[in-house]
Amino acid sequence: MTKYLIRRLLNYVVLLFVAVTIAYFLAGTQLDPRSMLIENELTKMANSSYAEVVAAVDTRLNAWNINPLEPIWSRYVDWLGMVFGHWDWGFSPLGESVNDQVANRILLSLQLVFLGFFIGIVGGVAIGAWAAVHQYSVGDRIVTIIAMIIISTPAMVIAIGLQMSAVWFNNTFDSTFFQFLGPQSAVPPAEFWPNLQDRLTHLLLPTIAISLGGLATYSRYQRNLMLDTLGADYVRTARAKGLRFGTAVRRHALRTSLIPIATYFAFGITGLVLGAAITEQVFGWEGMGIYGVKTIQAQDINGTAAVVAFSGVATLTGAFLSDVLIAAVDPRVRVN
Repeated sequence: MTKYLIRRLLNYVVLLFVAVTIAYFLAGTQLDPRSMLIENELTKMANSSYAEVVAAVDTRLNAWNINPLEPIWSRYVDWLGMVFGHWDWGFSPLGESVNDQVANRILLSLQLVFLGFFIGIVGGVAIGAWAAVHQYSVGDRIVTIIAMIIISTPAMVIAIGLQMSAVWFNNTFDSTFFQFLGPQSAVPPAEFWPNLQDRLTHLLLPTIAISLGGLATYSRYQRNLMLDTLGADYVRTARAKGLRFGTAVRRHALRTSLIPIATYFAFGITGLVLGAAITEQVFGWEGMGIYGVKTIQAQDINGTAAVVAFSGVATLTGAFLSDVLIAAVDPRVRVN
């Protein structure tokens, strides 16, 4: 099992390097920070000639290693030296440090993405397994209807609906329980426990908005997989030998059904990391999702590469965890 996981981890490291390299080349050849800066500077430096503005812009872009006029291979080699030599991801066209921009946002995204992902996976699997065991019951039909409604509803509509519900609750009961703009209050409490409570209150609605999609989607996957395993010969054989129904479900049906659903983990994290921009925008969180959108709008080559690296690490972390889960529930993997 250890050798299997080490091989998988090494494969993921290579894939991450290739993905970030491709992203850098695409951003470096398709984004044009030079034209954007020249246009901006012409409005600021009205008394300067066009040649002077262009010379000033090129000087800055050369210093930041993002001038599109320079060969992409030369810029890429210098960028690799900065990243691996000094862990310096460069600067944006406006001179902002990508390291500082990313550092301020990663923790916010991790709070939303991984908490919402964990709730969605665990809750979705549990709900789907319960619905399969109680197939065609009233509870199963209710779960199916609710799940389909959530799946069919855009993430923005769900987020705004949660906001409206929170405002209605606060106004109706004269309460300030639901707080949802930003990761904390404008003037957060200085004490540790009140400050923690303030952060958790602001985290509640965004987490619900992100996890609802996972709960609905994974419950559908798990229900269908469980129905297949519940009717399998080995489950019926276990029941015929006297094993209790609940034990047969846990040891055989549920465990086997977790093998294929584990492969969805990595893709689920990818969708959350890249799709969290909507939730971040609605709830006022300056995370990596909305930062990724802004880097493209701002023609930010280095920022785009950093966003791809972050989403790649999140995706491959999910893929590695799915490999660990598969190895834990599938004996055939552990012997390789």
